[in-house]
Amino acid sequence: MILTEERLQDLLDKSLAELPLDTEWAVTLEGSIAEGFGNPSSDIDFLLVSRRDDDLPTMPSLLFVDGRRVEIRTRSVRQLADQFQEVERTAGRPARLSEDLLNRCQRVLHSHPLRGHALVEEVKALLPVERFRRITADWWAHRARQSLRHALALQCLGESDEAVDWTRAALVQSVKSWAAGLGETYLEPKWLSMQLDRAGRADVRDRYWALEEAVVPSGDAGAARAHLTACLDLAADLGLTGVPRKPERLTVERVARVTTWQTGERVHVVRGGRDVFALGADAGTVWRSLVLGRPLPRVLAESAATGVTDPGPLLAAFLRYGLVRLVWKGGGAVTPALPLAAPPGPVTPPPSTARPLLSVRGAAVTGARAVDLMPLPADRFAAAAMALVWSNVVVENAVEDLTGALRRGQRRVAELTARRAVHAALRGLFSAHGVNPLPADTDLVRRMDLLPAATGPIGVRAGELLGRGVDSAEDGDALRAELRRFIALVRGAMGADSFPLSFDSAHTWRATLQLGHDWLRMGAHLGAELPIEEARELLAGNGAQPHQAR
Repeated sequence: MILTEERLQDLLDKSLAELPLDTEWAVTLEGSIAEGFGNPSSDIDFLLVSRRDDDLPTMPSLLFVDGRRVEIRTRSVRQLADQFQEVERTAGRPARLSEDLLNRCQRVLHSHPLRGHALVEEVKALLPVERFRRITADWWAHRARQSLRHALALQCLGESDEAVDWTRAALVQSVKSWAAGLGETYLEPKWLSMQLDRAGRADVRDRYWALEEAVVPSGDAGAARAHLTACLDLAADLGLTGVPRKPERLTVERVARVTTWQTGERVHVVRGGRDVFALGADAGTVWRSLVLGRPLPRVLAESAATGVTDPGPLLAAFLRYGLVRLVWKGGGAVTPALPLAAPPGPVTPPPSTARPLLSVRGAAVTGARAVDLMPLPADRFAAAAMALVWSNVVVENAVEDLTGALRRGQRRVAELTARRAVHAALRGLFSAHGVNPLPADTDLVRRMDLLPAATGPIGVRAGELLGRGVDSAEDGDALRAELRRFIALVRGAMGADSFPLSFDSAHTWRATLQLGHDWLRMGAHLGAELPIEEARELLAGNGAQPHQAR
């Protein structure tokens, strides 16, 4: 670890002195420092364990001790046992296994006891580490398969650039599955470089980085296909089963509660009983040509036979918006997902700008290939607002992580953390324009066409930053400065110029909590989905963290 036992005990003493604790606790260190990673900006994660019977809060208390950010979480033995049991119950269905739950269990199992060692070890024994390795490896493997199948579909539809992004996502997930089987179960991918070094297989590490860093020219379908094939080969060599090779195994299927209504020549598609999409002439023609239950290549061929030029992107839009779905023969629905990102699911674009909105012939559209959404309902507006606040918190956290990584010369960690900051900033921009649920992070730059044209330069700048590497200390300093300018540009466009520097001090953290609470009240009233589980406790506590400093 980068901190000595003596230093950790000192930080623990000072942290506990600030909290109104009224019982005896076992204490263990969680997170990246306990794992042997970390840097000067890494927070100190203390988990306090008690035999108390009452439910202890999930949300941590955030303290600032001797220049370090300290998070204090409290859990009862019963709560930890429930977490482990839930993981076991869901282990055979990795699609239903919560990333948050898996992460909480992983942190406990790989924690470093500081006090009450016997109780900590008793808790860890509730889920054998070998069993947890298998569960985590299977969870990553499931996600890798989903991403590879999605990439194959996108390649078939002519969306090669997007296919490359999902191929890279699948590459990370495949290697994380393999590494988890060797004991490297830490979920967050930003430390992957260190995990691969520690795994002791230079051949796998070098092959991974060669593929991850491979340059695939934009719009080059042949290069994208070759890159997908190489990643499929590596995934198979690492033991991933069910690796897709034939797009014919992908079938286009109906989605529950999606219905079609035609008024004159205008095709309207109603999703979930409340979202109405109006299709332009070409989009409507492709939609009417769909015969569901058929293989994707055949559906694409039948769409092309209608005379509509390049129907692939229109089919991709239908998939993206959840109007149809893909099913892998013998493997269920294709639902790709990324770690530490927006949850999987259909994308909802901003409302149509066409006016007048309706006529006797149906809804107005913005063009022949339009798939326009009518104005947003109130609950989605509230959900987008909450996502806007949370994305800005993530931006501040990522910038702080970047600073620490640069101080320690952790080049690859810095690169991944900078990308996280860019993606989080873009999530905020999309949320500010009413996009909710959000696209996957890897899709954000390409989905800038959902936003007003004035935001175009932001997308260009984001694409440049996402491609930046850190080859020297000077590169790192330049990247950090450019990232701050980018964040300022995005915040100016979405009216968040005065967003507090959340992790700068206790004062700015309180301001962040209050800002989030203001939006949470509206979201809860409207029944909107909350951005993180801890938000419920923030709402119940009227904007205060659960453990108040003395």
